[in-house]
Amino acid sequence: MSGFKSHFEHSGGVDHANTETNITEETVAEIREIAARYPDARSALLPALHLVQSVDGRVSPAGIEVCAEVLGITAAEVSGVATFYTQYKRKPVGKHHVGVCTTALCAVMGGDHILNKLQDHLGVGNDETTADGAITLEHIECNAACDYAPVMMVNWEFFDNMTPDRAVQVVDDLIAGNEVVADRGATITSWREAERVLAGFPDGRADEGPSGGPASLLGVRIAQENDWTAPKAAGDSHKAGEAK
Repeated sequence: MSGFKSHFEHSGGVDHANTETNITEETVAEIREIAARYPDARSALLPALHLVQSVDGRVSPAGIEVCAEVLGITAAEVSGVATFYTQYKRKPVGKHHVGVCTTALCAVMGGDHILNKLQDHLGVGNDETTADGAITLEHIECNAACDYAPVMMVNWEFFDNMTPDRAVQVVDDLIAGNEVVADRGATITSWREAERVLAGFPDGRADEGPSGGPASLLGVRIAQENDWTAPKAAGDSHKAGEAK
């Protein structure tokens, strides 16, 4: 197909040559704590890998081995999951992970221009990290926020209705250490701290900032203004709130 360029040409596997790790006995204990939340320990693999990333900044060989041992599965099974989902990183991520959506509606609304502007401004390509370790920039697939297209994420927090210039301002503020607040979410901390939250260890900021905005709630507002309600299911003669 002439002119097609994949964003995932060099995705590769886990870098087993890099054996550095920050995993401690405390980390292992926390993986066991995660596993105890599930009827089957192997079900804890996804949050356990996020915990590994919060410690090592990527999925490390040591993290794979620890997850396999604690969860009672093989290292190959852990590696298979870690290399399937793009949220799991095979090389070190910078202090902040900036993801730009260029899928469908975001692309139509300018996502490609935002990504290109940031690549030129930061001097990095897709899935690369700035020399100072501050920003890892990545093209990402749909963020399920089409009503706010084009969308950018910083450490998995939403930045809506982005423009190239605003995107540059956000990354410059991150690099400078200025306070940056997501449009629908919390004040930005760091990618590793966000990964710890995804592992199931809350940071107490879940209710910081709005989770929904006018674009998402437009249908609800129109329904309320017109006193519209959803039709009852066929054969359901019970009024709302009545016990059956």
